[in-house]
Amino acid sequence: MDKILVANRGEIATRVFRAATELGLHTVAVFSWEDRYSLHRFKADESYLLDQSKGPIGAYLDINTIIKTALEAGADAIHPGYGFLAENPDFAETCRKNGLIFIGPDPQVMRKFGNKITAREIAKKAGIPIIPASPPLNDLEQALKEAKK
Repeated sequence: MDKILVANRGEIATRVFRAATELGLHTVAVFSWEDRYSLHRFKADESYLLDQSKGPIGAYLDINTIIKTALEAGADAIHPGYGFLAENPDFAETCRKNGLIFIGPDPQVMRKFGNKITAREIAKKAGIPIIPASPPLNDLEQALKEAKK
């Protein structure tokens, strides 16, 4: 791995760039038009403007454009940061299908732990202590009963 694209912005992207630089890796930033003066853009070795028509949030959620940019920039890997695409198993799968390393959890793990009820069940079965919680609630009456407890 020689080059990492960070599919995020701001402080989290800047921190990933700093760590990557310490490891001797080249860095690639992506940015929305609204973030064109953002610090993360200037801390990377290269930076690329995302689709302006997507707006300041949608640009960072545009999987196809981010993958295309990574490939055109010659990136080997994508670090999603947090938020935006970091918890999107489809993004992780798309990275791998395009020969890019996804720096994060396996898509199947994301699917299991993205559902809080399933995640609690897995933790319980593994013997991990969990905080007590109500069962899934179906209506207002159930919610009021649980709230009184």
